[in-house]
Amino acid sequence: MTSKPSKKSYGIFTTFLLHLHPPMVDKSAIKFTRTFGLGGINALLFVILAVTGVLLRFSYIPTPNQAYESILNLQNQTFLGGLLRNLHHWSAKLMVITAFLHLLRVFFTQSIYFERKRNWFYGLGLFALILAFNFTGYLLPWDQLSFWAVTVVSNMPYYIPFVGEGLSNFLRGGPDVDGHTLLNFYNLHTSILPLLFVVLMSLHFYLVRKAKGVTLENPEEKEMVIVMPNLVIRETLVALGLFIGLLLVSMLFAAPLLEYANPQLSPNPIKAPWYFAGMQELLIHIHPTLAILVVPVLFIGFLFWMPSQEIKRENIGKWFYNEQGKSILIYSSLLSFFFTFALVLINDYIIADMMNSLTPLLFGWIPFIIYILLTIGIIFFLKKKFKIDKFELFNALFTIIFTSYVVLSLISIYLRGNNMELIF
Repeated sequence: MTSKPSKKSYGIFTTFLLHLHPPMVDKSAIKFTRTFGLGGINALLFVILAVTGVLLRFSYIPTPNQAYESILNLQNQTFLGGLLRNLHHWSAKLMVITAFLHLLRVFFTQSIYFERKRNWFYGLGLFALILAFNFTGYLLPWDQLSFWAVTVVSNMPYYIPFVGEGLSNFLRGGPDVDGHTLLNFYNLHTSILPLLFVVLMSLHFYLVRKAKGVTLENPEEKEMVIVMPNLVIRETLVALGLFIGLLLVSMLFAAPLLEYANPQLSPNPIKAPWYFAGMQELLIHIHPTLAILVVPVLFIGFLFWMPSQEIKRENIGKWFYNEQGKSILIYSSLLSFFFTFALVLINDYIIADMMNSLTPLLFGWIPFIIYILLTIGIIFFLKKKFKIDKFELFNALFTIIFTSYVVLSLISIYLRGNNMELIF
């Protein structure tokens, strides 16, 4: 074990770093495969987005008549303006992916229990803010793609009983997507959401530090090393690699920009932003109230309820809970992938033909009931094959739902053509 260094040896930069890290850290905790650096990557992406966002404010004008022209001027007339917008765009998209991967890592290493429970809730809040960031920023170019995508998503709350219409109007700032919507989204995107994110992110990192870092499988078997340079150099290399990769992508691939938004001419098909594509696909198959209210509330409730369950401390930090957890994950994801895809086909080509003889309410419940029964069937299969306990069951259920959403999203993005009909 390395001896603890004297505080007198710390320079100004090192002292600043020790506000983020302890002086020493367990050697096993800094292995890249332990966390894949996802928490730090998200923090760096937020910094990149904040810096590029502030610079973009100098060119952007948040009105329907000038927003699109200001984007064109930025790309065509401003020095490195197109690169700046591309960097902001791809960083935002990557942040959704890395934040979700971070949630998966935390969930599948059982890092949501005991003293880490509160931080799991903050993490869910941060992920919701990242989605809100992307959604509010999606409208700002004011082109056909952004205008109609926001129109689709802002109409989704309409299906919530009693309060749906009010929620949709509140989200848009009126009955339609217009200049009020653009101004509201701009103010949320550039002021309120960043402030909330900084507060939650600070609390999140503070609680990680308070919980003595990431979870480890054998916390009693420690080999301590000095943070500087052992951890800091690795973080620096990951940060440099990430930034160089984003620059290359931004130079090679332009952020999408279609023609000026036309409320009188809707494209066919109209699709939601990619992170809400699964919700749009779900609306095709089940009753809207189920898709927009019941299913999300049940799943979010499940995520908030799980940390209250009692778990053995020796299982904390273990990937997939135990040795057979990986096999359970593979079986759950593969079975969910195939039965979700098959259910979409059955619903489009068989159940849909029965629609004329069914009431809309009954038609909207049939696929949902079939999905519940198939999920129960997978759980019984896993219970019989692996004799799973309740925490393995929780992981399997989470995997089934997550895989289904990914499948629905991929189908909506790549396999839906005109009038949202299936294409191959």
